[in-house]
Amino acid sequence: MTSRSHARPLVTPTASPAADDVGAGGPPATGAATAPGVGRVIGWVGGRPVPRDLLDRRIAALRHGPLKAALPAPGSAEARQLARWLTQVVLTEVLCEATARAAGLAPLDGPPLDRLAAVELGSINAAAYNGSPWVRAVFEHVTAASAVPAAWRPRPSRPSAGAHHVRHRLFPDRAAAERATADELESLGRVELASLPAALAEAIASHPHGTLVGPVQDGLGWHVALATPDSSSTGRPASAATTPPSPPDEGEAIPPMPASPQPHQRPWSPQADLLQAARRRTFARWLDRTRAEQVALVPGLEHPGDPRQPDNHHKH
Repeated sequence: MTSRSHARPLVTPTASPAADDVGAGGPPATGAATAPGVGRVIGWVGGRPVPRDLLDRRIAALRHGPLKAALPAPGSAEARQLARWLTQVVLTEVLCEATARAAGLAPLDGPPLDRLAAVELGSINAAAYNGSPWVRAVFEHVTAASAVPAAWRPRPSRPSAGAHHVRHRLFPDRAAAERATADELESLGRVELASLPAALAEAIASHPHGTLVGPVQDGLGWHVALATPDSSSTGRPASAATTPPSPPDEGEAIPPMPASPQPHQRPWSPQADLLQAARRRTFARWLDRTRAEQVALVPGLEHPGDPRQPDNHHKH
């Protein structure tokens, strides 16, 4: 994984706010734009109207804040996109607050996401996470059982080419070769991989040290072998050229580190780094699914990446 910056992320709508969220687009804006006793709304969450006042206050805070000079001119297409982007942030916050309260979760304070974590979540999700303790609480709840996908885990170390101590046996048929054990192999001594049959050498080079290789078929028959690098060619004692610990089985969660780091923090091990990334992916997917089920958008405040709304000018 690449190194991460500790700098506060610029999760703001000042630069193409929907750029990293385009693709989801969102469902059509079919919600009613007003609600009895509420007036104008920006959307519906779980069938409940979300007042327009929440969005207006958010925009006003930006217009009077330190970023006001960077904001688009009121009434412009960019300003309408800003309003759409902020609407998605507010609706995400409202959705997570409702979810947290229903689950009996307490709001959770914490520092903001770092830049890489914000990119992984997407600008809308990251802004909601940074701005709402309810979103952070739901993140912890939803991702508690996340596991690192098998495809993300580093592969075991591979033996280098060159001299190896090789034990080997050639079998006339595959069935006999599949039953072979290490005790049945005969020592070839110290050999260069390049001197072995090409198919066998390639198989040895692609397997962890000290493990049975094969059956490998060529014109001679079925090969089974076991190889470890020669200590004089690796510069390490033979005991150092052993198979590293196996990664966890598919779906098995990597145990959390003590005082599990928040998703914004620098991880202190490769496994923790991968686990935090897996948690962010789990949360982003949960938000996509839950918003699709519970959030209804209103005309004029569609997702900024929705190709059906007139101000979507993103080019790819």
